[in-house]
Amino acid sequence: MNTQVCRGGAEGHQALVWRVVPEQPSAAVLVLHGGQEHGLARPGRLNLPGLRMQGFVRAVRRETAGAGVAIGVVRYRHRGWNGDRADAARDTVAALNDLAEELGHVPTVLVGHSMGGRAALRSGGHPSVTGVVALAPWCPANDPCEQLDGRDVLMLHGDRDRVTAPADTRLFAARARAAGAQVCGYTVTDSGHTLLRRAGDWHRATARLTAGLLGLRPLPDEVAAALALRGADTAGLDLPLPSLPRTRPATDRPAHPVGTER
Repeated sequence: MNTQVCRGGAEGHQALVWRVVPEQPSAAVLVLHGGQEHGLARPGRLNLPGLRMQGFVRAVRRETAGAGVAIGVVRYRHRGWNGDRADAARDTVAALNDLAEELGHVPTVLVGHSMGGRAALRSGGHPSVTGVVALAPWCPANDPCEQLDGRDVLMLHGDRDRVTAPADTRLFAARARAAGAQVCGYTVTDSGHTLLRRAGDWHRATARLTAGLLGLRPLPDEVAAALALRGADTAGLDLPLPSLPRTRPATDRPAHPVGTER
């Protein structure tokens, strides 16, 4: 069943907007768009960062169709992160709380781009979150990573990004692994921050990796190997993302049930 129902968030703000709600959800995906370093204005109806993520919502929807996966997006109160306020992360936690109230603590994967990637990583310690897919994330050197202990974290960054630094993502990935997260990183060659170059590869990789984190399809061997590494090992944090042809969705093939171990 599809819906556009919004849930109430902190201070009356509707942080969670559903795109797909099955009759009996067994897992969930929340998609988080990017924003600005500073900005207290409310995102308008013509919100380009939000529009950019519609392709990811569609790709995840196709990949998980029929598997009982609810899909939602996070609605921000403000365009910016706004320093210590960390507004996008606060809205993400509000959306996760609403999700847990409505669905229970079903396994949930956060998919975030840029500021949304930072918000997903910052909120990854929520009890419902089992995995994070961060796309060209904004990863300041002093951001915490201990909250990701025990979570699966997949980080993808274009090598032509001039807005958020791929090197910062790799450093964060190494710190998160040392802090107890299971981490893998991909470099998307010939692509920049807007995710427009190689857009199909971005969409398909995100959808398939998200399905893999939910147990709907096997993860690629290199991802499984990277997630198994611990401590100071930095292998598997800078893998080249291959071109990904279209395939049938994971739910059209035999797969692991949602929530089972890989």
